[in-house]
Amino acid sequence: MTVVRWSPVQQLASMEVDRLNRMFDRVWSGERPSVGWMPPVDIYEDEHHNIVMRAELAGMKREDIHVTVENDTLTLHGERRAADEIRRDRYHRLERQAGEFRRSFTLPSLLDTGRIGARYEDGVLTITIPPREEARPKQIPVQAS
Repeated sequence: MTVVRWSPVQQLASMEVDRLNRMFDRVWSGERPSVGWMPPVDIYEDEHHNIVMRAELAGMKREDIHVTVENDTLTLHGERRAADEIRRDRYHRLERQAGEFRRSFTLPSLLDTGRIGARYEDGVLTITIPPREEARPKQIPVQAS
């Protein structure tokens, strides 16, 4: 009887290699991962204390982009269509993903979701969410006695 020493680190590394191999097999075979694509989003606060979200949606039409707010959750949803005029077997490399996406973000309750603005320009969707009036910074005058 042979005793085999169990190495959890080696087993984990082996599992990771197997997972990477399966992923690359899907890429080279042309199979699409089931998760779809996710547009990158930057979120920051501007000088007026608005929350600004910028989503990179290059190649999409404005009418294919939907922004909704429900119960303090902002959802971006849309679909980027594949180029139908080019047959799939004609590609040498196909890196830009097409298809449907959905991203949701939980908004702080201090934001005024009734005054959200959205603008789409040059492939970038910019969403501006102002704070509620009661959440804006206020200058408190100091009285002398």
